Parts: sequence; structure tokens; C-alpha cells
Amino acid sequence: MTEIKDDFKLVGIKLYSKTTNQNLQSSKDCGELWKKFETDKIFDVIPDKLSNEVYAVYFGYEKDETTPFSYFIGCKVEKNSKTPKELEELMIPTQEYSKFTAKGVMTGCVADAWKKIWNSDTERKFGFDFEVYDERSQDWSNAEVDIYVSTSDLPPKNLAILK
Repeated sequence: MTEIKDDFKLVGIKLYSKTTNQNLQSSKDCGELWKKFETDKIFDVIPDKLSNEVYAVYFGYEKDETTPFSYFIGCKVEKNSKTPKELEELMIPTQEYSKFTAKGVMTGCVADAWKKIWNSDTERKFGFDFEVYDERSQDWSNAEVDIYVSTSDLPPKNLAILK
């Protein structure tokens, strides 16, 4: 089942270079970025948060999950909010998604869910895929994390389509 999500803005931090799923490199790189997010208390310095949810975004794929991609961790904010100079912003375009939910012990349940996604017949766009960490992911021994996998790009609502 797919669902459409309208565009939104995130503020947070990103990897300075792309990572890859080869040789477990992304586990190391993404883990280090999460460590920085926690250690530097990035959540606390993001202004105008719309919720307490934290988003982990995979984007900028060179082709698919076997090739380099970019990674970002942040929170949803008002589109017109100012981004502090020490942070990054990322605009997620309107897209259609397939939603999956990882359940179990963190962080293994998320890694297992991605393995299932990679081996599924889901027609992936390799646009902006993301995980949403909310109150259900607080108990690491029994967590739930929603994973949204892009399946198509959609034009913004107020954009006239010219033929």
C-alpha cells in the first residue's frame, strides 16, 4: 500500500560525504552521525520543531542501495523557519511512498527491515527515503520505527503542469 506525503523541511546534520552499504560502511558512518546528533544535543538546538519526531533520511542515491548515497538526521520544521548556521536543512519533495514498520530490538530491527525492503518487489524510486523515530522507538528493547520508501515523484500541489 502506498501513501502520498507532501513536501516538508528538515533541519539537522548530514554526513559530509556519501556512504555505501558495501562492507558495512554505512552502519559505521550513520552510527557515527547518530552519535554526533546525541552527543552534541542537536535535537535541542533545532528551532521551530513541529514535533518530537526525528527523521533519518537516505537520499542522493547514485543508482540504488548498492551504490553511494547521502544521509541526514533532523527534525521537521516550518518551511519558512531560519536554519542556524551550524546546522543543515533538507527539503523533502512531495513523493509517493510505501510504508514499512520495523519492530523489535534496536538497532537490529531497522537493519533487518531494510534487508527485507531490499529483497522485496517494491518498485523503488531511490528519491528521499526516511525513517521516523517517535515515542514508539524510545524503548530500545521493543521499538517501532516507520520506514518510508519513495516509489514515485509527484509535482507540488500548486505547480501548474504545462503540456
